Amino acid sequence: MAAMTEASTGSTGEKPGEHFVTLFDHRFLPMGLALYHSLCKHLPQAELWVICLDEQAEFALKKLKLPALHPIPLKQVESTDLLAVKPTRTRAEYCWTLTPFTMEAVFARNHDVRRVTYIDADLLFFNSPQSLFDEFDESGKQVLITEHAYAPEYDQTATSGRFCVQFITFRRTEAALEVIHWWQQRCLECCSEIPIDGKFGDQKYLDEWPTLFGDRVHILEATELTIAPWNVGHLLAQHHDLLHPVFYHFHGLRLFRHRRCRLYSGYRIPPTANWIYEAYLSELVHAFDLLMQRDIRISYPSLDKSPKEVARRFKRKWKQTEAWCQLPRAPF
Repeated sequence: MAAMTEASTGSTGEKPGEHFVTLFDHRFLPMGLALYHSLCKHLPQAELWVICLDEQAEFALKKLKLPALHPIPLKQVESTDLLAVKPTRTRAEYCWTLTPFTMEAVFARNHDVRRVTYIDADLLFFNSPQSLFDEFDESGKQVLITEHAYAPEYDQTATSGRFCVQFITFRRTEAALEVIHWWQQRCLECCSEIPIDGKFGDQKYLDEWPTLFGDRVHILEATELTIAPWNVGHLLAQHHDLLHPVFYHFHGLRLFRHRRCRLYSGYRIPPTANWIYEAYLSELVHAFDLLMQRDIRISYPSLDKSPKEVARRFKRKWKQTEAWCQLPRAPF
């Protein structure tokens, strides 16, 4: 990858720490900042690298100059192979195609990084991920992956896959790099947002890893620590008030014009999980305040008001599988 070779001329000189990488555009800035602050709070030695999917996100992060946050312009990650498939992919598909390339983007920029963890931008940490790394270290393996751990009523393993591309750790070893390169090639070949021929985005490929790379891939056993809309109700029914996740994956949360926020869609979230969303909204407001202080504005789409979509939202609200709120203040 030419761009990465150019960027790998030396270490950044950053202090040793636990390195994470994510990617997002300017519309995900508030979520990305919430992720960053929660990571710093619970793992002070964390370093977060961000692949900026557009110039607005790059400009904003450079303007903010946050400690231990390292913006990487998209053009510095895009190889000839990536640029060749870019015109054939939707925006979502291209984001997923990029994911397997993010780890090497970090390795190329800091030779002192011994492992890097890809995390989705819509995660929020409620506890330190050190317990996940401890389990990984005890396994002695090279790659860490997490299961969706679906509740029975939401099991989408057949289409979306057993594993979730939300938190994946790779050591800087030849064995781990072989897995990364295999994943890169598969995503270059196909990264469809519609399940087809046993494939789905960048994610369904992970189902093959225990078979192909079982001697180097560890499957996280502590599934109760990686929570999401598709399992939070089931876990709370089992553990009641004993739920203490490392992170929550705010899948489906979206922001719209006029400070409208869709909290989730397609899942029934019990009232006992309201504190999770309240905590996230508090972090988002903190992020909004920071953006407004630096005069960083964000453009969001309006709600789809077509009769079909309005009817769908009404149906989901009636079934209690979708929730909305009005944000108190935001830079849009």
